[in-house]
Amino acid sequence: MGGFVYIMTNFRYRAIYTGVTSDLPKRVWEHKNEVVPGFTKRYRLHTLVWYEVHETIESAIQREHNMKHWKREWKTALVDAMNPEWDDLYPTLF
Repeated sequence: MGGFVYIMTNFRYRAIYTGVTSDLPKRVWEHKNEVVPGFTKRYRLHTLVWYEVHETIESAIQREHNMKHWKREWKTALVDAMNPEWDDLYPTLF
């Protein structure tokens, strides 16, 4: 089974959250609808601005773990490269 690493935000260059999941559409829906308590609910991180597909969930987990230690600037540069306008990518998942 594959996996995804993703970044959610509330506003461009504001709070960002890096996560990992095996079902990206479902997980983003959960963030948007504030189903699970935590950081994304508290800061209303409803916008999917970046994601990366992995062949295995293990490689996705490892990548997310590494990214958690990155500087903020590295993460924003990653988003800027894929999605310069920081548009919500959720509708593109379907």
